[in-house]
Amino acid sequence: MTKFRGCIDLHSGVVKQIVGGTLSDTSPSTLKTNFTSSLPSSHFAALYREHNVTGCHVIKLGPGCDAAAEEALAVWPGGLQIGGGINEGNAKGWIERGAEKVIITSYLFPNATFSMGRLEAVLEAVGGKERLVIDLSCRRRGDRWWVAMDRWQTVTDMEVNKETLDLLSGYCSEFLIHAADVEGLCRGIDGDLVKALGSWATIPITYAGGAYSIEDLAQVEELSGGKVDLTYGSALDIFGGDKVKFEDCVRWNKEKV
Repeated sequence: MTKFRGCIDLHSGVVKQIVGGTLSDTSPSTLKTNFTSSLPSSHFAALYREHNVTGCHVIKLGPGCDAAAEEALAVWPGGLQIGGGINEGNAKGWIERGAEKVIITSYLFPNATFSMGRLEAVLEAVGGKERLVIDLSCRRRGDRWWVAMDRWQTVTDMEVNKETLDLLSGYCSEFLIHAADVEGLCRGIDGDLVKALGSWATIPITYAGGAYSIEDLAQVEELSGGKVDLTYGSALDIFGGDKVKFEDCVRWNKEKV
């Protein structure tokens, strides 16, 4: 069963929705922001908690976001996942501050090359795979997908395929996968990727990127055989969008229970 999962994206300490492919350390002026909230992160955490939207992720997109992340976690202890800058040294601390799970990407790829040693170290730090989500957010190259790190700026040596998911599923409890090329554009999901993920999935997977209609939930369910969940960002009304109503997403989840 495909369900709606929420997100709280933080940039410079503020809840935002951005076009994923425009994040750049070297050219910050290229950043395209779809939405900047006047409300704190705790507002969105409370909204998800009130409506029992489980498995939501808080993502720190760069520095200056720790306080806002902690504020969200405090509203729903044990109810939210945290990602962005997670490593062996701080992972346990985020669990202690109330995260249900930590999400890890870039730390696993020193010099854009996958490190099993780093994965094993993080796994030990958090006390087991049930506390760990691996983010395999990716960029498309032809009909294949490759993991992208450092806020999707750098493509790594790891292809997103069945072999990769089979390997990593022994070290985490779920995957989070942003399709970086369509993230924030509200022009439709990467259906090929969703279908592939559904055929490869052996543990829960959440897909994000391009969703712009409530019908996308049914499309993801059909393409993935109900094995992939969906996150909405810029299209959602709580993030300034005019294409998808939060209440409709909540209704979808309730009807699927």
